[in-house]
Amino acid sequence: MSEITVEIGKRIRNFRKTRKMTLDDLSTIICKSKSTISKYEKGEISIDIETMYDIASALHVHVEQLLYCPPDRVALSYSDNHPAFFNGVSQFYSYLFDGRNNRIIRSVFDVLSKSEHDQYKIMMYMNFSDYEHYTRCENTYYGYIEHFDAVTNISLTNQDTPMERASVQILASFLDSDTKWGLWNGFSSRPIMPIATKMLFSKTPLKENYEFAKSLKISKEDIRLLKLYNMLSVL
Repeated sequence: MSEITVEIGKRIRNFRKTRKMTLDDLSTIICKSKSTISKYEKGEISIDIETMYDIASALHVHVEQLLYCPPDRVALSYSDNHPAFFNGVSQFYSYLFDGRNNRIIRSVFDVLSKSEHDQYKIMMYMNFSDYEHYTRCENTYYGYIEHFDAVTNISLTNQDTPMERASVQILASFLDSDTKWGLWNGFSSRPIMPIATKMLFSKTPLKENYEFAKSLKISKEDIRLLKLYNMLSVL
């Protein structure tokens, strides 16, 4: 077994389990035997490119989500060294506080590849139980990160619900620091309504405790500025 086929097999199994699909379900959709799919997931046999696309379609994920990214995955690189916060980063993290169930929602962003005009393809895995299996998440988004002067913008599309889109704007990303605040905006699925809230970005996983959760909540100062400007802003 090669490392690549084993890792791809793990991803297929993880997404299949997340979608609550059985081997029989997947085999029926892609017209492959149950034993063949089992061998795919165990990394015992390699997968041809057409079958890879069929599996991605059946699991409602982008095909790049099934591909194995080695530890030295694509890093964000900018010739002018801006934005400093993201430059050289191939994976980063974000946090927001969900007041509906009073808990922190964590996310992992993987940088997949570079496209034209200094855009980078990214995958966002949102709301998972542990970092070791972060791809087993509630919501998966696919999109791009790009830098405009003093602002970095992330545009995303939900892989399960393509009509659901979201974006994040991060101010002063040209200044390097351990963390950076951004404004997350999009549509909530529970209930369906437009929302905007602050999101904290980090280059490394952060310790989650009471004080950290408190910092993610909208504060009295946030409300004061909201009333002053008549808009929700994150500085």
